[in-house]
Amino acid sequence: MRCAQGDVVTHTAWLNRSSILYAGEDKWSVDPRVSLVTLNQEEFTIKIENVDMTDEVPPKIINLSRDIVVNEGSNVTLMCQASGKPEPSISWKLISSSGKRWPHDLRLVLNTGDLASDDEYLEIPSISRQRAGTYECTAVNDIDTDVQTVDITVNYAPTVSEGRDVGVTLGQRGVLECEADAVPEADFEWYKDDRRIFNGFDGMEIVNTGSLSKLTFFNVSDGDYGNYTCVAINKLGSSDTSFLLYGEYRNLLHL
Repeated sequence: MRCAQGDVVTHTAWLNRSSILYAGEDKWSVDPRVSLVTLNQEEFTIKIENVDMTDEVPPKIINLSRDIVVNEGSNVTLMCQASGKPEPSISWKLISSSGKRWPHDLRLVLNTGDLASDDEYLEIPSISRQRAGTYECTAVNDIDTDVQTVDITVNYAPTVSEGRDVGVTLGQRGVLECEADAVPEADFEWYKDDRRIFNGFDGMEIVNTGSLSKLTFFNVSDGDYGNYTCVAINKLGSSDTSFLLYGEYRNLLHL
């Protein structure tokens, strides 16, 4: 074990918790396995031979679940095993979900349904999209702490925001916007009545950016007015919403 030193250091010692092993060149420990290797202005290094399970060892996480992708509603089990002397305790925390910090720790849930704070398994029954995120496993003993993380991605079918009707004057530009919440991200399809619209069709443009799809009319004509449907699709399902593109004269009919 090496301890770096500087010119300003005047006294150095190695301790095992409250027991002094070496104070400078003086050996205080009666353990024959402990010996001085180097003592100068740059470093103070000792060696401990034949380390065994009776020696104190900082915790080290040796077996951790890999990052996983699951469908919403699945049962998830995370495992975190650690070595160390004294035996480390294990705790779990959800440290981020959809970019938001979670202030509370998640207690460990055993298969019996009892709560515990010293078990290596974290059970998440019927996982929801709100519990997707980064989970942190912490192993602690009297010597030190080890921390590692696991990412859980939760897939779910799209849900689309309610369509908003848009009024546009003849010859003007109009835009219909369709937003979908989905993992993985949704693909979009647009329809007028029962006829699918493709990009460039009749002067229309479809632009998809992440969770948002825009249908743009650059020069609205009488034939453009009517009912439109946006469908968001991923491998888990689909969802749709409807829009009405109308001329501004429509408002006059209600006066």
